[in-house]
Amino acid sequence: MEFSKEINQTKPFNNERIKAMLNVVYTANKQQEQMVELLKPYKINDQHYNILRILKGRNGEPATPGQVKEVLLNSRGDLTRLVDKLVKMEFVSRGHSPHDRRSVELLITNQGAGILAVIAKDFDANQVYDFQLTEQEAKQLNILLDKLRG
Repeated sequence: MEFSKEINQTKPFNNERIKAMLNVVYTANKQQEQMVELLKPYKINDQHYNILRILKGRNGEPATPGQVKEVLLNSRGDLTRLVDKLVKMEFVSRGHSPHDRRSVELLITNQGAGILAVIAKDFDANQVYDFQLTEQEAKQLNILLDKLRG
């Protein structure tokens, strides 16, 4: 549905750039709401999911909390608290670096990798990443979003 109709816009936007920015925010929020709903049965939120994906992407190499925070998509909230929950759920293990006892290292566990696989199937079944764009359109959107961020 066209953005203006979706939000029941009654008068035109001042310009297309304002409309585009609001459309990006609105669309991102809608996508996030869908993701949060799908993650509820797993008792994790979108930030937990993102942390698990980051750690899985390290291919068995540990990450420090600082390294995770650098690439976290949404850095709201306290990373320590988020990781504490994942450790409690046994999705992440936390230890100390053998080279520096003060340095904390995080690793995804087999259970964490397993839950990511289950979530991926759920996301596929609910078409979370399957929106109405061709590969070429998605590529163009990525270029435009990169440009938007500067």
